[in-house]
Amino acid sequence: MELQGTVKKISEVQSFASGFQKREMVILTQEQYPQPINIEFLQDKINLLDSVSEGENVKVGINIRGREWVSPQGETKYFNSITGWRIEKVMDNNSAEPTHAAPSQSASPASSNANPFEEEDDDLPF
Repeated sequence: MELQGTVKKISEVQSFASGFQKREMVILTQEQYPQPINIEFLQDKINLLDSVSEGENVKVGINIRGREWVSPQGETKYFNSITGWRIEKVMDNNSAEPTHAAPSQSASPASSNANPFEEEDDDLPF
């Protein structure tokens, strides 16, 4: 999934005793009723936020995560989080500049955005 909007706030890195790190960014969506959406970047993805600044227009690749928690009283509650894994700067002329974590193997820039499930020589009629 993707969200697009203007960067409203970028937080500092939060480090925990376990070694876990996260950094949050709030984007303001660009629609009739703009929404401030908080997006978490975890572990090696926190560095993606170094290349963007508040006020810039971005497109963010996200995953939505859900958790179930049972209170000591036995009441079950559900929580959701939005986790970012890619950022593209969106220019005024609708072009985008991708910002990715470094790939594990070298790839050309054109192939890094390609769908890995899509074959080049597909003989299917649809």
